[in-house]
Amino acid sequence: MLKESVKEAATVEEAMAAIAQELAVPAERIQFEVLRQPQKKTLGLFGGVTAMVRGTYTVSPATKAADYLAGVLRHMGVQNPVIDIKEEEESCILTLSGEDMGFIIGRRGETLDALQYLTGLVSNRVDNSYYRVTLDIGNYREKREQTLTALARKVAGQAARSGRRTSLEPMNPYERRIIHTAVQDVEGAISWSVGSEPNRHVMIGPSDDNPMKDKPQSSETRGRSSQGRGHRGGKPSGGGRNGESRPPRGERPERAPRTDGASRSDVAPERPARQVRQFIPRSNPLPVADGATPPSKTPSEAESSASLYGRIDL
Repeated sequence: MLKESVKEAATVEEAMAAIAQELAVPAERIQFEVLRQPQKKTLGLFGGVTAMVRGTYTVSPATKAADYLAGVLRHMGVQNPVIDIKEEEESCILTLSGEDMGFIIGRRGETLDALQYLTGLVSNRVDNSYYRVTLDIGNYREKREQTLTALARKVAGQAARSGRRTSLEPMNPYERRIIHTAVQDVEGAISWSVGSEPNRHVMIGPSDDNPMKDKPQSSETRGRSSQGRGHRGGKPSGGGRNGESRPPRGERPERAPRTDGASRSDVAPERPARQVRQFIPRSNPLPVADGATPPSKTPSEAESSASLYGRIDL
């Protein structure tokens, strides 16, 4: 994309500054062409013309991404960010440098990946075609790639030997591509992606030609695992308090008979029989006609002798 601007001013320098301000691009990136030199008036009254300058600026996806990124960084509080542009075929690498740039990386590069995604969208709108943009700060990408490569080879080696699958943490497409590339170099292991964004992650497991893929767990290994589960604190689960062997579960040992000839009834004292209080029924008053006075109830002998505690007269 080509941008062009023509300005007139009293001097050539003023016309160049006006063009740079209109295009919102540093003057170093603009190609200027002087169309007319300024002329002073004769005797200060007659003639004289102003300077005319034309400025052209070629907007490439890389420069568009760099200009957009510089504006975002200024709003984030980064003063005078330095952006180095390295253009490649249908891609570019923007390297940031400056003071206090560590917060731009974020946790595991999340902030840097978000800025990279936004600048990529802006660059793709220049020619309406795919253009890949990579952001880097202090060789962070190179260090992260080395860490992921070492992790992928280690997990792939374990999967090839044990035949087990391992799930890694969610990653962006760039980091997942690094994992897949590293696993390809490990014999007997394979990797694939599972899930949807932003939780899409990589699974590493044995390959189809790996003999450990469908091999069941050996009896010796099962015996060791069960024996390990039966121990607690380094002592066998079947041992007694002093290391004695306990009988199998479900069987109770026979108790030795008494040697003194005394029975349980002779040893334990007899308990006195529990006194049960006799229930004394109470008769209800006889039904009478409406308006008549019911006859008074005559207390029985037992009721007269009963104590007040627990007595209820109906």
